[in-house]
Amino acid sequence: MDNPYSVTVEELSRRFGDFVAVDRVSFSVRDGEIFGFLGANGAGKTTVIRMLCGLLLPTSGKARVAGHDIYTESSRIKEKIGYMSQKFSLYDDLTVAQNLEFYGGIYGLGRAELGRAITAAIATTDLGAHLGKLTRDIPAGWKQRLALSCAILHRPKLLFLDEPTGGVDPISRRAFWGVIYDLAEQGTTVFVTTHYMDEAEYCNRLSIMHAGRIIAIGAPGELKARYRKQTIEELFIDLVRGGNPGQPAEGEEAAKQ
Repeated sequence: MDNPYSVTVEELSRRFGDFVAVDRVSFSVRDGEIFGFLGANGAGKTTVIRMLCGLLLPTSGKARVAGHDIYTESSRIKEKIGYMSQKFSLYDDLTVAQNLEFYGGIYGLGRAELGRAITAAIATTDLGAHLGKLTRDIPAGWKQRLALSCAILHRPKLLFLDEPTGGVDPISRRAFWGVIYDLAEQGTTVFVTTHYMDEAEYCNRLSIMHAGRIIAIGAPGELKARYRKQTIEELFIDLVRGGNPGQPAEGEEAAKQ
């Protein structure tokens, strides 16, 4: 029987000297779902993503991404995933089209394949009107779409988005999430970190992280019902300020099933 999970994590930890950035987190991400990591800055979200993308070795624990072990097969993982970092990392002095061509070359796409990939990415993110513009001259919301386009050029089945809408206006954030939904409908698994409460509501399942630990996990509606809260914001504040993040999250095992 095929493994129905794109990501499986068991007791994963990362220390930086005496500081514990990620403390024994466990969770699974199903194929084709939008899985969210909600937490304040410094909660450990980016550290988890960097470990899963093969950019940072864990201190302890286990994880498999796209069927590959994060310790021994990081190069295979990088071939199969798309990754969009929270800091815009494309080239401002290149045009939109030139950035797409450059990153397509990094992925090893041949000329014909690259042309098809760019056409598909543009159709997904609606970037066509900006292709000839210098990247530094387009608004922040369109820069985010360009970064996403570069991340999906090689058509990954698993996409990691680390704070993808940070620094953009609410209208652009909503439009960006429309693109994420389109990708998910096409079968892409999306793992996204955010500190925006409204974005957390858009996820199929949500993991709330605080001080390096997962303190709750489940579908947004299930979490609100479980903790008798009207909004994710109320739930988040209650768990972080009044809850006990040292306790395992209720329903964590059920969320893996």
